[in-house]
Amino acid sequence: MYTGNAGTDAPLDRGWLLGHFKEPGGPLHSEDVEIKWGVHPRGEERARWVRGEERTAFQILVTGRFRVELPGRSVVLEKPGDYVVWGRGVDHSWCAEEDSVVLTVRWPSVPGYAVPRSPEQQGPPGSR
Repeated sequence: MYTGNAGTDAPLDRGWLLGHFKEPGGPLHSEDVEIKWGVHPRGEERARWVRGEERTAFQILVTGRFRVELPGRSVVLEKPGDYVVWGRGVDHSWCAEEDSVVLTVRWPSVPGYAVPRSPEQQGPPGSR
């Protein structure tokens, strides 16, 4: 069992609370699903598009205004509770149009999608 607070725990691993990248054997380790509590300041963008997606993703806006870019379409999440779902094979990117909090659920949890960090952003080994 594990209890925590997303606002406290999320910054420890770039927002990720649960997934394959967490301590094996621990309650937060899963190869079935990933969960992220994303806190994004206005203007923050994904460093590059995700290409060759192997997962299904669900994103729901908690606060703010958040734009998800999909091939041929932009989806703007503007009211708390607005969400978007896309499946395997759908490339994507995003941008926070206002300070935003977004809950992301992806499945399955597979390695290979983390954008490399700059040296000043490096965290502990295995961090996402």
